[in-house]
Amino acid sequence: MNNNYIEKAEEAVLHTYNRYPIVFDHGEGVYLYDVDGKEYLDFAAGIAVQSLGYNNREYTQALKDQIDRLTHISNLYYTVPMMEAAQKVVKASGLSKVFFTNSGTEAIEGAIKAAKKYAYARDGKADHEIIAMNHSFHGRSLGALSVTGNEKYQIPFRPLLPGVRFAEYNDLESVKALVTEKTCAVILETVQGEGGIYPAEEDFLKGVKALCEEHDLLLILDEIQCGMGRTGYMFAWQEYGVEPDIMTCAKAIGCGVPVGAFVLGEKAAAGSLGPGDHGTTYGGNPFVCAAVSKVFDLYEKEHILENVRTVGAYLTEKLDHLVEKYDFLKERRGKGLMQGLEVTGRPAGEIVDRALENGLIVITAGGNVLRFVPPLVITKEDVDCMTEKLERAFADA
Repeated sequence: MNNNYIEKAEEAVLHTYNRYPIVFDHGEGVYLYDVDGKEYLDFAAGIAVQSLGYNNREYTQALKDQIDRLTHISNLYYTVPMMEAAQKVVKASGLSKVFFTNSGTEAIEGAIKAAKKYAYARDGKADHEIIAMNHSFHGRSLGALSVTGNEKYQIPFRPLLPGVRFAEYNDLESVKALVTEKTCAVILETVQGEGGIYPAEEDFLKGVKALCEEHDLLLILDEIQCGMGRTGYMFAWQEYGVEPDIMTCAKAIGCGVPVGAFVLGEKAAAGSLGPGDHGTTYGGNPFVCAAVSKVFDLYEKEHILENVRTVGAYLTEKLDHLVEKYDFLKERRGKGLMQGLEVTGRPAGEIVDRALENGLIVITAGGNVLRFVPPLVITKEDVDCMTEKLERAFADA
């Protein structure tokens, strides 16, 4: 049955993804099931989206209830779900104002605009520059590509946004060397995801923050993948004690509905975007905001952060043991339930294929890294099951 659906999809869907030959039908907890009924333990969570797992009854009921009330009216009016979701984002982050988008890429676009507007309001000039990081990933739109430090994504779409300069992640001196009178912001992922699961070093992040304060630059932290509890803190930067001027988030903030946000600190909120500077038709509509609001409620009710810290430590231990056991595993990197195993001497993609055959979903990052970003509700028993399946995949590969 899988093949029948795949053939029909390929006839109608633009081929921009090399999809795995699986057609998923439904999910339950931390498991997915294809149309033939095969069960898969999911350690990818829709690329770090499904933090509550699948078919959480309270979450789905909240969406059903909102559908019966109101799904969309535009941003010309207020709604209760928008107000509730905004208050919960602001409270959780300690920042000042939030703008809801439809995706993480759009959150990046909004953050770039806010930074440029802040600098324009400060000095009346419109030729400001942004410092971004090599090996970063911020999205697929032209603005987001412009601050993504990977040429393979950029080359076919040049010229991109001018005035973007790239520093080395975790190298403070390389950032300092790029600051000029035109610089308006520094953008980076608190934990690099697509680039290979690299957490920021504390001295680096604190140094960049100090540099931004010294030169009146805005610090933009991309928490689209590493935020919403994945590292054991609601937002990864909170472990470092380094507050951004602008934070972007998406993925797990809605647990499956298309929603993102950029969140501004007091300085950025007061000195950047005003009426007419930015907008969205669908962003922050009552349907997606009902999802966001319920996600925050369930994180608290189900003690998600505590579970990530406990099970994340156990996953770290198990992955470190695998590195000691197998000579083709170079090292483990990551925090909490955002982990990576760097593979040498064989294609990581081949291991992913064998894992699928064994009923385990893992994905890659940075080409040669096995990425583990499971639902945040997993248990130690799920980690044990994953390890068994992964070792069988090693043997098969």
